[in-house]
Amino acid sequence: MQEPVLRVQNVSKRFGGVHAVKNCSLEVNAGSITGLIGPNGAGKTTLFNLITGFHRPDSGHVFLQGEDITGLEPHEIFRKRLFRTFQIARDYREMTVLENLLIIPEQQIGEKIWNVWFRGKSIREQERANVRKALQTLEFIELQDKKDLPAKYLSGGEKKLLEIGRMMMVDLGMVLLDEPGAGVPPLMQNRILDHIRRLSREQSLTLFIVEHDMDIIMNICQTIIVMSDGSKLAEGTPREIRSDERVIEAYLGTPGSPGTTSSPEGQS
Repeated sequence: MQEPVLRVQNVSKRFGGVHAVKNCSLEVNAGSITGLIGPNGAGKTTLFNLITGFHRPDSGHVFLQGEDITGLEPHEIFRKRLFRTFQIARDYREMTVLENLLIIPEQQIGEKIWNVWFRGKSIREQERANVRKALQTLEFIELQDKKDLPAKYLSGGEKKLLEIGRMMMVDLGMVLLDEPGAGVPPLMQNRILDHIRRLSREQSLTLFIVEHDMDIIMNICQTIIVMSDGSKLAEGTPREIRSDERVIEAYLGTPGSPGTTSSPEGQS
């Protein structure tokens, strides 16, 4: 069988007396859209932080494409082609929408002062290529008409589209999406989800999504992993998760109601 893109092996993390993640193990397969759900305090956000290097696990290991990335810094993990978006979209407010994309590509020749003196032609060629890619990306996310607008004037949903655009500016293997539908009106949610599906289909990206809106998770994910009390409780297709009595008891409410409620959380 093909090696999973992401493998979390017996990972644990404590914060003082709180055992946020307990001996958690899970896998995410290449090219999949996998959802991660669970009740408030289940450890989902902490797990995302452990995978992306914002926290170091007390024990256990995280493997990306078979390589042990446990304990690496976030920027080092980013260079391994893993990108993470945030529940609250992060942008450079005073920079234009186009500029927010142009700062993303790594290893830009013009960042080294001596290249400005000796490699001017190469710098100009790279800059033109980056601008072409950024404009194509803005067309993909339907923000081309706002390319010269400071990012601070975008709506919440448009800022989430901009985050999708930023991840398209680098060659990625896997993306962790943190609540792509949070705080976004339904019409904009549908627009964001359409772009996520298209990215998965056209670029073969592996997507791992934390989301509290059950309709989103059930409609977009092929596989859903459920966490409870810091550990993996269940895994399966949306149909299997809807009918799993353990999941219904832990998260979805009373029998007969799974997938019908959207319950916003705080820290998870």
